[in-house]
Amino acid sequence: MPAYALPRQLEKPAMTRNILLALGATLIVASCGTPQERCITRNTKEYRTISNLLAEVEGNLARGYAWEERTVSRMEMDDCEVMVRDRDGRRGFITRSCMRNVTDTERYRVPIDPAAEMRKRDYLAARKKTLTPPAMAAVNACKAAYPEEKK
Repeated sequence: MPAYALPRQLEKPAMTRNILLALGATLIVASCGTPQERCITRNTKEYRTISNLLAEVEGNLARGYAWEERTVSRMEMDDCEVMVRDRDGRRGFITRSCMRNVTDTERYRVPIDPAAEMRKRDYLAARKKTLTPPAMAAVNACKAAYPEEKK
């Protein structure tokens, strides 16, 4: 057994902490907004998705290329705390250099077919036009069902 092995109790707290932070953030986001805002968000999801896709396609046409993302892993030097034991068995921590995996997201340009992007834009614009009346009706229904108090 190496003299600088990490004790078992130091391996898992970081993972548990990360899971708890992620769950906490999810609960906070889920509980955000007034009942009216939640109703509007729930009932206009497809309209908002089509609107976002249309904006992305129009941006691609304006630039002449699309953006894509990929995950890149690399090694990086870092300082690591390592537990060591002395001759009497007492534990202590030392800092030493070590290599760690680092993951980054990299954005890169992708060429587009302008004719295909224009067809996509035309389809999304027509779809948005058909979704606008039901989305507006849903917004008005939500406003009527959950009126907000004026301050």
